[in-house]
Amino acid sequence: MRRFRDPALALGLFLAVAPIAAVLQYRALAPLALAALAGAALASTRPRQPGLVISLALALMAWGMVSALWAVEPGRSLFEGARMAALVLLAAAAGQALESGPPRRLSPWLLGGLLLGAILAIADQQSGHWLRAMVRGRREWDVVMGFGLKPAATVLALLLPLALALPIGRAWKALALVLALAGIFGMPAQSAKIGVVVGLAAFVLVWLGGRLAARGIALAAALGVLLTPLLLGAILARNPDVSAMQGSAAHRVMIWDFTLARIAERPILGWGMEAARAIPGGEAQIAAEALQRFGLGSQREWFEAVRAQRLPLHTHNGALQIWLELGLVGALLATAVVLALGWQATSPGSAGAFACAIAIASLSYGVWQGWWLCLLAMLALVSRQLTREPPPR
Repeated sequence: MRRFRDPALALGLFLAVAPIAAVLQYRALAPLALAALAGAALASTRPRQPGLVISLALALMAWGMVSALWAVEPGRSLFEGARMAALVLLAAAAGQALESGPPRRLSPWLLGGLLLGAILAIADQQSGHWLRAMVRGRREWDVVMGFGLKPAATVLALLLPLALALPIGRAWKALALVLALAGIFGMPAQSAKIGVVVGLAAFVLVWLGGRLAARGIALAAALGVLLTPLLLGAILARNPDVSAMQGSAAHRVMIWDFTLARIAERPILGWGMEAARAIPGGEAQIAAEALQRFGLGSQREWFEAVRAQRLPLHTHNGALQIWLELGLVGALLATAVVLALGWQATSPGSAGAFACAIAIASLSYGVWQGWWLCLLAMLALVSRQLTREPPPR
């Protein structure tokens, strides 16, 4: 079989299509990313010894599989650990192929995909979401469809710092900034809005402070993974009044409060990989007494209307989910992975994308969601490949 000779082309095609697919149907992101990773990996020659990031990530997934020995759902823990390990190995093969293959300009693909995705998101919003409803075969918009906009905003938020660092004209950068922010802030995706602000702040900080600022961001992110239960626990132990928060944000506070209590029960080994969805008591609705502790008595009707659970599927905070499921051992491994990734993100674009991803992971999505990890794997490869991009002619 003739070997695929341009692995970077797979990344370019993903960058061109992913923002558009995220708006129309975000579930397509995982198969698109896997196809791109596989396409790049086909160009790999003899496998080399994995680097530090890959080795640490594999160790984390191996610990997840080991956690099946004491997990509340052993089969799920074993399967998820193996599935994530396979993704890491595929990303490693793709990364090796990219490093040994010829450099390719990704700027047109990244800029074009970001602009088209933002334009499509704005058009969908202005049309009353007619476009997304049509893709799903529906005539009317419903609230469930709104959740599908969050990944679209996330994709735009993660790619924007990389686009602003491209060797392109200022007019193109200004257009990308305006359209992407209009698309993001027009969608009901609070975590992406916070993430893009954090990402842009990191971009400016590293642009001004250089490598030292980038390393500071990496260290802060790693310490955040390790110390989140301690810091957040100290805050919530004071029973702060969070009544000013909207319902979904206040619900996160209640989820974190319940999660911290379960972490304290198994702090070293955790409850098993992907056990957040099966933690005893997690499916129960939040009691009125718990709401009163945080000044949420006036929002009781909202919590009852949405049947808000104490722990619905995941913790909405990546660090807490790692601690809950994999304990101190898993948290130390995850801290090492985050530090190793952040240590390599020394340019303004890569540091901005890294900080954006950390912020979003701290507020939304399950840490093992397939499309989310596929997107992060592609982001890491794209960030690294951009450093090899030949100058424009």
